[in-house]
Amino acid sequence: MMANRRAPFPLIVALATVAGACQSPPAAAPVPPPVSQDVWAVVDGREIRSADIDTAYRRTVRPNQPMSADETTSAKLNILDQLIAQDIMLARANELKIVVPDFELDAAFNEGKKNLSDDAFAKELAARNLTVADMREALRRDLISRKVIDQEVTSKIAVTEQEINDFYEANKAQFNLPEESFRIAQIVVTPVKDAGLNNRTGDDAATVEAAAAKLQMLMERLKAGASFNELAMDYSEDPQSAPQGGDVGLVSLSALRQAAPQLRDAVLRSQPGTVSVVSMEGGHALVAVVAKLAAGQRDATMPDVRNGIAATLRGQREQLWRAAYLESLHNKATVVNHAARRIAESLGTRPPATPK
Repeated sequence: MMANRRAPFPLIVALATVAGACQSPPAAAPVPPPVSQDVWAVVDGREIRSADIDTAYRRTVRPNQPMSADETTSAKLNILDQLIAQDIMLARANELKIVVPDFELDAAFNEGKKNLSDDAFAKELAARNLTVADMREALRRDLISRKVIDQEVTSKIAVTEQEINDFYEANKAQFNLPEESFRIAQIVVTPVKDAGLNNRTGDDAATVEAAAAKLQMLMERLKAGASFNELAMDYSEDPQSAPQGGDVGLVSLSALRQAAPQLRDAVLRSQPGTVSVVSMEGGHALVAVVAKLAAGQRDATMPDVRNGIAATLRGQREQLWRAAYLESLHNKATVVNHAARRIAESLGTRPPATPK
């Protein structure tokens, strides 16, 4: 009797074993279809394709600019990063119902080409293999992106009177000017690799030709209405001033006279609010004269002092908030950078050609 009571347990185990053997193995996870080489990145299901990269590249690089394969690939990967960030902002603009009316786009477009005759503009487009529609679409995207930043970041920045007073008291000595001084901002482009590069995009011209192409791009962006401070933070190769929007602070007249003649003359001959190009030894600087200040102690009640302090504090705050805002948008998006992945996968093999 005891043996009969024990029998069901091994029998159940045996039946379970047989039943398990009869079950089908779990289905293998489906293999995703290969991604076309034409797709450089996918942002929340939206593709950025090689044609998008090529159009942006032709818009920003001087025609027939001699560049190595590595330089071209690096430039296009930088453009891809910018298009990814812009795509994310455009999606946010759609959520916020932000648009650019035709009259705004027309005004910005005409302002951007005001220094070129119609014939010269047409020749420039032909040399770059671009159309008016290409340029207008790029400008539209830039304007919408700026509107997003203005609404979501810039409009929320406030500087109090107390903060201005506190800054003045903490930095009072710098407002006592023993001689005439100049408030200067700059965007620096060098023809060599910069080990201490500290701009937001990581963009770094490494040759004389690349530096010239980058200068041309920056000038075109300024003509199109881009912010000098934003371009400095994104592209300047000076590690000290780039994070400050290109601001180098006050430069005394005596210090300016010790500078290179090209820089000295550009500043002394310029009026506040103007930008000059200074080129030396294959490198370039876009130099903005923000203000010219007379000698003497400057009081906190002076409008230009208060405005200058407020602008400094706003700029510092905007830099921080803008970076945090863009990072938060990026973190919410699903981004797959196929071009970067393909290059990473090729490490240790023959350097790849520019992704198509």
